[in-house]
Amino acid sequence: MCLLVSSPVFADEYLGKLSENPYDPDSTSNEYGQHGSEYSPDSINNPYGAGSPYRQDSPNNPYGEGLSIYADDDG
Repeated sequence: MCLLVSSPVFADEYLGKLSENPYDPDSTSNEYGQHGSEYSPDSINNPYGAGSPYRQDSPNNPYGEGLSIYADDDG
């Protein structure tokens, strides 16, 4: 099973897989991937992108809505 992350604020925005696998291109743990890089705007690890403490849907905003997490049995 795999956990998929998406934004409740930006409904169609896919933010990657919550995975410890640093080699999975969709993993939030892949520091070179779109969803794990600290430089990618789609990454929750980017403090100026999806991981900004000022974004309403960021997991780093203590006053925001956070992210939606979905289970995917295929992953």
